[in-house]
Amino acid sequence: MSPDLDAALRTALKNQYHAGLAALTEAVRLCPEELWDDADYTNRFWQVAYHALFFTHLYLQPRLEDWVAWSEHQADVQHEDGIGGPADADSDKPLIPDPYTKSQVLTYCDFCRSLVDDGVDALDLTSAESGFYWYPVSKVEHQLVNLRHLQHHAAQLADRLRNEADLGVRWVGTRPKDPPG
Repeated sequence: MSPDLDAALRTALKNQYHAGLAALTEAVRLCPEELWDDADYTNRFWQVAYHALFFTHLYLQPRLEDWVAWSEHQADVQHEDGIGGPADADSDKPLIPDPYTKSQVLTYCDFCRSLVDDGVDALDLTSAESGFYWYPVSKVEHQLVNLRHLQHHAAQLADRLRNEADLGVRWVGTRPKDPPG
């Protein structure tokens, strides 16, 4: 890859990570307390937000072995990402973490935002492997999938806010000039 193309690709990835995290942060900030842990949803607001951040954080790493859990991460559960899957009948661990608070999730948003620039710079975007044994794609495609995942869940939560509370999340097309705060 030419140096110019590499630089342009890294800038685009950084901008889109920052934009996706800004949209997710705004959705979290706008979420009314009664919607945060609303049991009417299979995946509650906090679960979707945490799940999106967990994978954003994880997949910003060059390899699985490079990942270091966020300081408030609850690891002693069957599904650390916050979204329940099939229960392991042989496990005595809870299925998912205890609910994260809005403040915790906003702190995790800030943490993920702080990883983006150096994280993208550390990636070998020419690698034919993602760095995660369960994801058999190239590193560059893995980053595009990760961005799509983050943006999918930010949009899912924005839609939930519009439908349940008539609140809108602003469009963020690229890296915001001023991070949410």
